[in-house]
Amino acid sequence: MASTMKAAVKSKAAPKSTEIRTVPIPSPGPTEVLIRVKVASICGTDVHIYDWDAWAQARIKVPLVQGHEFSGYVEKAGSDVKSLKRGDYVSAEGHIADGTCYMCRTGNAHVCKSVSIIGIDRDGAFAEYLKVPASNVIVNDPDLPPELATMQDPLGNAVYTTTNANVPGKTVAIFGLGPIGLMAVAVCRAMGAGRVLAIGHRNEYRMKLAKTVGAHAVLKSDKGLVDEVMDLTSDEGVDEVLEFSGSEQVLAQALSIVRPAGGIHVLGLYAKPVTFDLSEMVTKGVSMYGIHGRLMYKTWYQMGGLLRSGNLNLRPILTHKFPLDKYAEAMDVMRSGDCGKVAFPMEG
Repeated sequence: MASTMKAAVKSKAAPKSTEIRTVPIPSPGPTEVLIRVKVASICGTDVHIYDWDAWAQARIKVPLVQGHEFSGYVEKAGSDVKSLKRGDYVSAEGHIADGTCYMCRTGNAHVCKSVSIIGIDRDGAFAEYLKVPASNVIVNDPDLPPELATMQDPLGNAVYTTTNANVPGKTVAIFGLGPIGLMAVAVCRAMGAGRVLAIGHRNEYRMKLAKTVGAHAVLKSDKGLVDEVMDLTSDEGVDEVLEFSGSEQVLAQALSIVRPAGGIHVLGLYAKPVTFDLSEMVTKGVSMYGIHGRLMYKTWYQMGGLLRSGNLNLRPILTHKFPLDKYAEAMDVMRSGDCGKVAFPMEG
């Protein structure tokens, strides 16, 4: 085995400044595994780091290998690892919890206060190899294609949000048609939602994708949205809203279109504090939920079942593939919004 690998390294505390470098292959500790990456994909978080926005400046320490969405094969297991072996086909949960805090010990490791995230707080998957704790590794179904297996991290966000809404038979509105919102459309259909309304803003490319993966109707979040939704629902409103956009305007629209005693499930993050009509929420009896990450590891097993069912239409969401050497071009496509998921198939 070689001693070096190719990796996309965020090398400077500045916009862009990601270089393709030859770096040492990491050595796994006793409870870690070394994984040979087959496919990695870009998350919106990676774009924030690439652009070096205020969040990235406060959180990221360079140099850093980004990337937390991947599939690959175990290359080497640490001396204390008994559950995995060389050649196992795997992905991994990107949130590394401490396992000892109150949240972890009460079944809420996804909101561990001491969490460390692959590709954010430690080197990640935009490389030929990465090391991760064995306890974070998920063995993939052998029939799951690597380019779909790499999408399980964001798919988990969509599945957790959707299962929280208990969608079977319900009318569901989905705001925000980025990759996670598009996945939520597909998940709602696979889980038996009665009607799925996908709501975008200006991006015609992604609105068309929403229709392709199963939305019954695709609407624009403009001034006429509330009337449109009420027309489609006989003035009842929707049962559940899944909010992925992070837009203050959308949050107000969500409250306007959800029926009394309905639910709003928010995964989108907001750049600044928002103004929200709590009195209307109270008088309508609407429940609002904050959704973060995926349940560790319940959501992963739910994802596995959905993927095995054959009912989950994910393939159209993977729209672009680039070699790692074309990292900047891939980021430009991702930033344009005229894409679904963007992936890096690795050589070998």
